[in-house]
Amino acid sequence: MSSFTQTLQNIFRIDELKQRIIFTVLVLLVVRIGAQITLPGINVQMLHELNRTSSGNDLFGLFDLFVGGAFSNAALFALGIMPYITSSIIFQLAGIVIPEIAKMQKEGEEGRRKINQYTRLFTVVVAGLQAWAMSIRLTTMADQAGNHIYATNVVLFTITTTIVLTAGTLFLMWLGEQITERGLGNGISLIIMVGIVSRLVPALIQEYNQVFVLAERPWVLEIVVFTLLIVIIASVIYITQGARRIPVQYAKRQVGKKVFGGTTQYIPLRVNTAGVMPIIFAQSLMFIPNTVYSFFPDNQILFTIANAFREHGLFYSVFYAFLIIAFTYFYTAIVFNPKEIADNMKKNGGFIPGIRPGKPTSDYVDHVLARITLPGSMFLALIAILPTFASNILGVTGGFASFFGGTSLLIVVGVALDTLQQIESYLLMRHYDGFMKSGKIKGRVS
Repeated sequence: MSSFTQTLQNIFRIDELKQRIIFTVLVLLVVRIGAQITLPGINVQMLHELNRTSSGNDLFGLFDLFVGGAFSNAALFALGIMPYITSSIIFQLAGIVIPEIAKMQKEGEEGRRKINQYTRLFTVVVAGLQAWAMSIRLTTMADQAGNHIYATNVVLFTITTTIVLTAGTLFLMWLGEQITERGLGNGISLIIMVGIVSRLVPALIQEYNQVFVLAERPWVLEIVVFTLLIVIIASVIYITQGARRIPVQYAKRQVGKKVFGGTTQYIPLRVNTAGVMPIIFAQSLMFIPNTVYSFFPDNQILFTIANAFREHGLFYSVFYAFLIIAFTYFYTAIVFNPKEIADNMKKNGGFIPGIRPGKPTSDYVDHVLARITLPGSMFLALIAILPTFASNILGVTGGFASFFGGTSLLIVVGVALDTLQQIESYLLMRHYDGFMKSGKIKGRVS
C-alpha cells in the first residue's frame, strides 16, 4: 500500500477531520448550485446567446472568473464573495490613513473582532451598490431585435434583483465563515478557489476537442503543453513557499525564579509577500480601456486605445508586467511594516545579531525585504503574462490558458497549500504521517 493511500485512510480515521471535510464539501456544493440558478424574471436562452457573442476581455470577464461563471449566468450568487473581499481590502488600506482603524488593528483579538464587524456591515453597502449596478446592466442587455432579457417591469426587476443579489453575497459570506469555523481551511478563499476550479473541466473538454476532434494541434505538442504546465505549477509552489529567514536573538531575563529568553527565533520574509493582489490590481487597470469601450463602441479614439490593451501585443505584456512589479512593491509596503517589527523586537528584548536595535534594525529588515521583493515581483509578472504566451504561441484554448498563470493559478496553489497544511496539522496531532515524508509541508510559515 502506497504512503499516499495510507495517508488518505488516516484522514478518514480521525472523526473530527472527516466531519470537517464532509461539511466543507457540502457547503461548497451549495455554493456551486447557487452559481447555476438564474435570477427570477430573466430569459435564460437569450442570456446564453448574448454571452456567446461577448469577448470577456473586460472587467466583467475578470469578475466572472472569481465567481465561477455565476456573473455571466446572472445567478443568485452572481456577485460572489467579492464585495466582502473589497471591504476587507478597504479596511486594510484605511489603517494607513485612519488612526482609529490603525489602533483597532493593534488591539489583538478584540480589535480584529471590531474590524470584522465593521467589514461585514460595509459589505452590505458594497454588495448593495454592486447589485444595483448589475441590475442596471441586465436591463440594458438586449438582442439585435431589441428584445430585453427581463420579462417584468424594469423598476420591479431592478428592486428584486438588487435585493436577491445582496442577500446572495451575505449568504456566501456566512457560508465562508461557517467553513472557517466548522470546516477545513479558509472559507472565503475556498469559495473563490472552487469557482475558479469549476471552469477547469469545461476548459479541458475544449482543449480535448481542439486536439483530438478538430485536430487543430498535434498531440505531441499537447504533451509539451501539459509538461510545461506541471513545471509552472511546481515553480509557483516553490516561490509561494519561499522565504528568507532573519535570525532574532532574545536576551535572557529573569522574572522571579524563572528565566526567559536566551533563544533564537526567525522572522520569515516571504519572497511573495503581496500574494496575488498585485496581479488583481494590475489586471483591473488593464481591463478598464476595453470596459469603457464596450459602453461606447462607436468611438474611434476609445477603439484605438482598447485595441492597444488587448491580450495579443507586446505593449500589453510589457505594460502589464511593469504594473505588477510596481503594485508588488506598493502592496508589500502596506502589509509589512519593518518599523513595527523593529519596535516589537526592542520591547521584547530581541535583536538581530550584528544589527543595533531600533532604526538600524528597521532599515536592515526593509533592505532585505526590498531585495527579495524584486525577484518575487518579476516572477509574478512572468506568471501573469504566461496565459498570453500559452494562447498566442502554443495555441492553447482561452479557457485552459488561464490556468497557466495569473490569478487562477496563484489562488488555486495558495489555497491548496493552506488547506493541506491544516490537514497535515490534524494528522500530526494524532501521530500520523502527513503527505510529506518529513511530516510537514516545508516553508509554509506565516
